[in-house]
Amino acid sequence: MTTLAELRRGGKPALARALAAVEAGGAAALLDAALQDPRGIALGLTGPPGVGKSTLTGALIPRLRARGLSVAVIAVDPSSRRSGGALLGDRTRIRHDPEDAGVFIRSMAARDQLGGVAEATYPALVLMRATHDVVIVETVGVGQSETEIADLADRVVLLAEPGAGDALQFMKAGIVETPDLVLVTKADRGPAARATAAEMRRALALSARGAVPVAEVSAATGAGLEALDPLLAPDPALAGRRLVQAEAWMRARIRADFGRFGLAAAGPRLVARPGAVFSGLASVARSLQTLLADWSARG
Repeated sequence: MTTLAELRRGGKPALARALAAVEAGGAAALLDAALQDPRGIALGLTGPPGVGKSTLTGALIPRLRARGLSVAVIAVDPSSRRSGGALLGDRTRIRHDPEDAGVFIRSMAARDQLGGVAEATYPALVLMRATHDVVIVETVGVGQSETEIADLADRVVLLAEPGAGDALQFMKAGIVETPDLVLVTKADRGPAARATAAEMRRALALSARGAVPVAEVSAATGAGLEALDPLLAPDPALAGRRLVQAEAWMRARIRADFGRFGLAAAGPRLVARPGAVFSGLASVARSLQTLLADWSARG
């Protein structure tokens, strides 16, 4: 079994093997260790299709590497209806040096998951956050109510495109409650980007969250990328947020696998405990499987 220290020393090959184990449903002890010892910050990039998430990620990577920060990316792709695999392969549109040991990119197919992320996104994020300084989670293009990224990432960045009417839609959308920062992409379009940024500020003023920063960025020129810097600062309050997210993920996994009855049967056992989140979930799942098998045998 790989330890967290071995994972950190092993570089890309070790992380790739650990992610394969996670996607197969294993590595609970390693995940618990990684959750207890985060090294970096996880940024969630979300927004409608075509807004420029992959392009922005490609612009962020060299900027972060120039500061000496290691970067991991989870690119969640739409799925093929035939194979279930990633349909577009967003990682192919992210500019990076494949020989750079400080950059790791992983594609994940969303498959039947709603909310813009894949089933394994959260445990993969936990591993990457323990091995890299910055983790970028690029969601599938999302709509008004797909806000699951807020339950996974440390900080959420919502992207809007000039002239796309996003501001008017987000005024009534659940997604307006999720971001820590709103970026209007393609700022090199000039007046259109400035107008959309102004509309977003007015729309966000109606949100119960209060003021959310809005900035204009251009991946083509690099202008405005510094708006992301405050999100990378250490924040002691993240520890509590991460524990809440871990518990929310536990409950979501039990509900997905065992339904509302399974969630009720698990009861107070589904409380996130530092050091035993993933192993605790595995234990609860085994108990529910045994319970269901017993009832089936009786029935």
